[in-house]
Amino acid sequence: QHKRDCKKRAAELRDEILFKQPEISHLGGCPICCLPLSIDPDKSTLMSCCCKLICDGCDCANVIREQEEKLDHTCPFCRHPTPKSEEEGNRNVMTRIEANDPFALCHWVRSDVA
Repeated sequence: QHKRDCKKRAAELRDEILFKQPEISHLGGCPICCLPLSIDPDKSTLMSCCCKLICDGCDCANVIREQEEKLDHTCPFCRHPTPKSEEEGNRNVMTRIEANDPFALCHWVRSDVA
């Protein structure tokens, strides 16, 4: 009985190790809360002003803070005002690309292909 229980628990532990989410993704961590960014791209937001990838939790907390204090919407990382149009956002990304920001270039290439 004990041997069977031990084998079952060893199998459970093996499955936990195999199938748990990694502690960090290839995207790194959120620059605000330092938690690992999700592999799911819908759970993070690229800020076009500084080309930082922010977790949705920090972005949401920033929006709530701005609404409560009746502030204009700004980037939670650099506090730059958010772009009013997609064209302005694209100009911000191009400015980052011209500054040799590799993350901005990678985002630009991926968005053009999609």
